[in-house]
Amino acid sequence: MWSKRKEDEVPLRPVSSSPAQGAETQRRETNVMSSPSRTFDVEPRAPGAGSATLGKNVTVKGQIFSREDLTIDGEVEGTVECQDHRLTIGPNGRVHAGLKAREIVIYGSIQGNVEAAEKIDIKKEAKLVGDIKTSRIMIEDGAYFKGSIDISKAAVPPARPVSQPVAATPVSAGPAGNPPVVSSAGFPK
Repeated sequence: MWSKRKEDEVPLRPVSSSPAQGAETQRRETNVMSSPSRTFDVEPRAPGAGSATLGKNVTVKGQIFSREDLTIDGEVEGTVECQDHRLTIGPNGRVHAGLKAREIVIYGSIQGNVEAAEKIDIKKEAKLVGDIKTSRIMIEDGAYFKGSIDISKAAVPPARPVSQPVAATPVSAGPAGNPPVVSSAGFPK
């Protein structure tokens, strides 16, 4: 009665069960589907449109620059930049850093200044101590925030005026070295 379309099917590939690769598979956090006989690793639908994750047992001290969406569920000290992407601080995330991203979603704890080009979303259990600079913000009931908020307008390209057609004005050259002389009617004198 209900059949799946070819586009809706998720490509599956078997996960190796060798001891050397099994340990690596256990450390990786991915979506895994199981059947009684085999385990399959689910591949993302759009290649290149992935996201990176720092797990809850990961600690980073230094600078993080990401060219894809980033989720931090561990501990970070330093700076984090995801200029054109989304940054999510998970419920176990503890961040002592300055953050810059297109969009920031906070479930965990942040101590530091936060800057988002589009939006900052502070969830119910989140804690943020630091200054915020963004064009849109949402703070849910129950969230803790201490600092200042600087709301800046999103950069909107200026409207171009509609150009009017200009009639050609005949011009003759004036005496040598002098600009042409034009009458008020637009014709040379």
